[in-house]
Amino acid sequence: MGKLILVPTPIGNLKDITHRALEVLADADLILAEDTRHAGKLLSHFRISTPLQSHHMFNEHRTVESVCAKIASGITVALVSDAGTPGISDPGFLLVRECIKREIPVETLPGPSALIPALVNSGLPTDRFCFEGFLPARKGRQKRLASLQTEKRTMVFYESPYRLVKTIDDMALVFGPEREASVSRELSKIFEETVRGSLAYISEYYKGKPPKGEIVLVVAGKKEPAPGNLS
Repeated sequence: MGKLILVPTPIGNLKDITHRALEVLADADLILAEDTRHAGKLLSHFRISTPLQSHHMFNEHRTVESVCAKIASGITVALVSDAGTPGISDPGFLLVRECIKREIPVETLPGPSALIPALVNSGLPTDRFCFEGFLPARKGRQKRLASLQTEKRTMVFYESPYRLVKTIDDMALVFGPEREASVSRELSKIFEETVRGSLAYISEYYKGKPPKGEIVLVVAGKKEPAPGNLS
């Protein structure tokens, strides 16, 4: 029997890929890629010629059966997303779950992820945090935010640059405009930027300077009331 290996890929700077990741990609029999064109550029840069097959959110339900069959036949399959670690707001979970169900070996390499650098760079508490991924674009959005109103841990979100200001303004209504937050944009790339401050401040900043690129939003949890203060 073969195995499935999840391989994190750079979120921006190609130098962030590990030697082990390159070895796995070169030695694998097949690479599953969220976007074969995007992955093809990465493989071409490092002169890796392993065959590619598309595996994304629109076809993963249909392909998971055939992929598991291939691995069970004895081949090693590497899974990559467009950037970062597969399975974190990217395809991967369904395939991993099915492989585990069939007792197919699964390995995940350590490597690039936008989540941890943004969290550490925010200056907000890192001892306890929760990752919320993308908020619903429409239906269920306010309900999700309301469920986080009393969350005491630092919260980490992914967001589209086109919805960032709306999201921050929605959060300000639920968490309060003075809640501390941080936005990290284009991590590891040329125009990397981190903006820290209250939700109100960050909203005004990006209303005057519309954001571009990949966004990670980190929001402070609700503070414990001071001793003797029941408010």
